[in-house]
Amino acid sequence: MAETVAIIGLGSNLDDPVAQLQCATERLATIPGCRLGRCSSLYRTTPVGYDQQPDFYNAVCQLFTSLDPQQLLALLQQIEHEQGRRREGHRYGPRTLDLDLLLFGEDCLDTKDLQLPHPRMHERGFVLYPLQEIMPGLTIPGRGSVTEFLPGVTEQGVEKLDLELLPGRAGTKD
Repeated sequence: MAETVAIIGLGSNLDDPVAQLQCATERLATIPGCRLGRCSSLYRTTPVGYDQQPDFYNAVCQLFTSLDPQQLLALLQQIEHEQGRRREGHRYGPRTLDLDLLLFGEDCLDTKDLQLPHPRMHERGFVLYPLQEIMPGLTIPGRGSVTEFLPGVTEQGVEKLDLELLPGRAGTKD
């Protein structure tokens, strides 16, 4: 099976968020049938949808995969669970780890468990800024280019940090 480029959004605001994201990135690199590509810098972001919580740390990574979207989603959720993610409380509330399957090649999918592209990614600065960093000019299938959505998220409180998920890997393909 040919490899597909999947884009994974990473977020955390509990239990040492930077360490949570670094550990998750290391885990992404070990998923069978996957190969880690470029990862963005870390971004500190203000919460969206529920503001009574600490700031988030976010990033995005490319993952070259021979898995199908549902298989990959199940493995992402397993990593979340193993890192202490519990799906209870407010939908946009605090969490140890959030791994979102944002894009899967050019696929468009709408099932009970998975929507591709992610339905709100074009509205989220914590997704768009890191995406623009690693994939300038990317087009979100059925939506438009990342660049055209950036002006609409400038007030969302997104700060690029001088931190990499895997030092020495930013900008590399493997």
